Amino acid sequence: MSQPLWRKASRSSTTGGECVEVADLAVAIGVRDSKAPEAGHLALSADGFAQFVERVKRGELGV
Repeated sequence: MSQPLWRKASRSSTTGGECVEVADLAVAIGVRDSKAPEAGHLALSADGFAQFVERVKRGELGV
């Protein structure tokens, strides 16, 4: 199995704040903190990831 290709989310800032990375994990979408990649990641289904993004956009998660 190859290593996932992590990329910085388009809404992450370039000044060091709110650095979120995402990756296609074949069976899920991975989400992790780019400042602490060794801390692990969340694995969400495509539908779960879409719901997560919508809740963030609506400000429901305090982020």
